[in-house]
Amino acid sequence: MSEPVEVLTHPSLAGAAHGFLGRRGGVSTGLHAGLNVGWGSDDERAAVAENRARVIAAVMPGARLVTVHQVHSPTCVTVSEPWGDDARPQADALVTDRPGLLLGVLTADCAPVLFHDAKAGVIGAAHAGWKGAIGGVTEATVEAMEALGARRANIAAVVGPCIAQESYEVDEGFERRFLEHDTDNERFFRAGKPGHAWFDLEGYVASRLAAASVGNVAMLGEDTYAQPDRFFSYRRATHRGEPGYGREISVIGLG
Repeated sequence: MSEPVEVLTHPSLAGAAHGFLGRRGGVSTGLHAGLNVGWGSDDERAAVAENRARVIAAVMPGARLVTVHQVHSPTCVTVSEPWGDDARPQADALVTDRPGLLLGVLTADCAPVLFHDAKAGVIGAAHAGWKGAIGGVTEATVEAMEALGARRANIAAVVGPCIAQESYEVDEGFERRFLEHDTDNERFFRAGKPGHAWFDLEGYVASRLAAASVGNVAMLGEDTYAQPDRFFSYRRATHRGEPGYGREISVIGLG
């Protein structure tokens, strides 16, 4: 009997079908063992397709899963019709007001963010790595939702599983980039060994959402790096010298 798909949810998003999924419950093997959904990985294409089908079945049976070709940008696209997996636009966030579509973003340490304005019937999903986060991907998602009738005060946004501060060591050049952008960003860094610091990506992304006047901001507080049995992690794979890594997915849809 195969392991069931693990779906993490948050009460703030209760009005929409949604889930933050990890690696449990998939068919991939080896380095990608589990629920790897990354077309860009070295996994077998048939396994990735089956894993994606399992995501849909676990969260919103019968939906059309829509993802993008992620490039660590602040670009958000509005989805009115689903596209094929081989026709994904380059972007890092998606929004829609159409029922039956399951918006998905892939991560492997970066922060997934799911959005819902229950009053307007508008949803969004964003992939916020440090580049996208500092570049404004969450703000772009909120603006795209507003264009569909959402209001910031009514939006709930939840930051899903990502690399935690205690697992995310960066160099002083990385820290300097954030301090030059805003000196207040110093609060997201904790001093480490000489020339290094520990960065709170989850807290930073949540603070950007709060600063954008999003009405309800929450965090799951799950560390992808420190839980190898539950989540894929690019940094963990790198530290282990592994030649590849899987990707997890976070999804949201309107029934």
